[in-house]
Amino acid sequence: MLKSDPKLIKLTDVPAALGLLSRLPVRGAGTRGAAVAWAFPVVGLIIGLILAAVAGVLAKFGLSPDLNAGLILFVGVMITGAMHEDGLADSADGLWGGWDRIRRLEIMKDSQIGTYGVIALIVSFGLRWAAIAALIRADSLLPALIGVAVLSRLPMVVMMAMMQNARGDGLSASAGRVGKATVWLAIGLGGGVGAVLLGGAFIGVIGGISIATLALGLIAKRKIGGQTGDILGASQQVAEITALVILATL
Repeated sequence: MLKSDPKLIKLTDVPAALGLLSRLPVRGAGTRGAAVAWAFPVVGLIIGLILAAVAGVLAKFGLSPDLNAGLILFVGVMITGAMHEDGLADSADGLWGGWDRIRRLEIMKDSQIGTYGVIALIVSFGLRWAAIAALIRADSLLPALIGVAVLSRLPMVVMMAMMQNARGDGLSASAGRVGKATVWLAIGLGGGVGAVLLGGAFIGVIGGISIATLALGLIAKRKIGGQTGDILGASQQVAEITALVILATL
């Protein structure tokens, strides 16, 4: 159940969200827990603009689309500290490597990566690399990079609001549940920016992200009883992969 929001927006929410979802140096970060989640799409916008700037610079060097795509992915990982990729790998190991809820949660908390995690990362980087290279060839990369960076942060907000924490500790649990006004503000901000940037492709992208997020949420609910920080990270990755692949095929 969604909870109410005591105070929807504070100026410190954006730096707080940046500090939570990236390795960018920030000052003035507050400690409002889940209340800063409305700013997740703003973080995506900042990251997307940085990646678009990097892509613009790389385009001037005449490098191949494949090489440019790899460098853009590398910069993105450096900005976020690979936290979403880590969540994807841990989620893949836990959800498919354990036989019961307790064991799955134990595996997800283990710092070592397993076979399912390695496969998930290979698939993630492979699909994103190919999709970004295809968008470069189609000369439609820059709005796609920014729009996807924004929209792929929305599933984390929705899951934090709609699903209980499966573990009771960790970053996701300490942040708490997201309030209903926070969710709608995030969706409004992210959806508005995404619609402007992606144009006619927006409906297909947001539809694909919604289906992928629902599928991941149902799997997490059935196998571990809710969401964790790793599941939230995985939701961003699944959304980003889905959106980039859809845009690359349109």
